[in-house]
Amino acid sequence: MSHAQRAVELFEKGYNCAQAVFTAFCDVMGLEEEAALRLSSSFGGGMGRMREVCGAVSGAFMVLGMLYGYSDLDPESKKAHYALIRGAAEKFKEQNGSIICRELLSGAGVDSSAGGEPEKRTEAYYKKRPCRELVEIAAQIVDDIIESR
Repeated sequence: MSHAQRAVELFEKGYNCAQAVFTAFCDVMGLEEEAALRLSSSFGGGMGRMREVCGAVSGAFMVLGMLYGYSDLDPESKKAHYALIRGAAEKFKEQNGSIICRELLSGAGVDSSAGGEPEKRTEAYYKKRPCRELVEIAAQIVDDIIESR
């Protein structure tokens, strides 16, 4: 199963977009699934359902941070990592028009207001939202980056 397929599977089980993408890569990050789910839980719904940066994008950024992030204080390490993140964001934006949750949802005709209760996951929920596809795209972008390094 590819990481993109695993991310979609996790999303369809009920995990948020960030959890789905981040947790799909546990095998390459060396993280336990429970830790990955907890760490990424705050980023769903565009960060706590504030409809800011798409959770799938945030999950992808977290994976890239775990794999290629910096921990030293070398300015060149920071510069290189931020360039990697901007490149990933640009790829996602090229395919979807935005990295902002509310813009992605409103473009699909879905209520994009912040806050409120998470919706029940039904087949109608999955049909009207672009989230399943966004999760898959974000995970594929990460895999493409991994393969190119």
